[in-house]
Amino acid sequence: MKETGKIVVLVTSSSEEEAHKVAELLLAKRKAACVNIVPGVDSSFWWQGKLDSARESLLIIKTRASLLAEIIGLVKSVHSYEVPEIIALPIIGGNEDYLEWIDDEVRES
Repeated sequence: MKETGKIVVLVTSSSEEEAHKVAELLLAKRKAACVNIVPGVDSSFWWQGKLDSARESLLIIKTRASLLAEIIGLVKSVHSYEVPEIIALPIIGGNEDYLEWIDDEVRES
């Protein structure tokens, strides 16, 4: 498969309200073509040497790989977590019309 240059970025947030704040920022700045928000995600994790858990919302962000550094900066600027989860997965293929749409909707700085 050819490299698409597109990624899916996963971000967890402390609440739906925070998730919407992050999504609105990324969309307003044209750094994401689409953001899905999945509320009510149960997360279990290690934090500061102890097992912990939280009810979170998950953002699924579709964008260009070239915008990842900007997205990380924007998310960190408004996120409540000391160490927010921001991870990117490559899109290795898909509906070409959708992938072109991503390119059409996001803007480089």
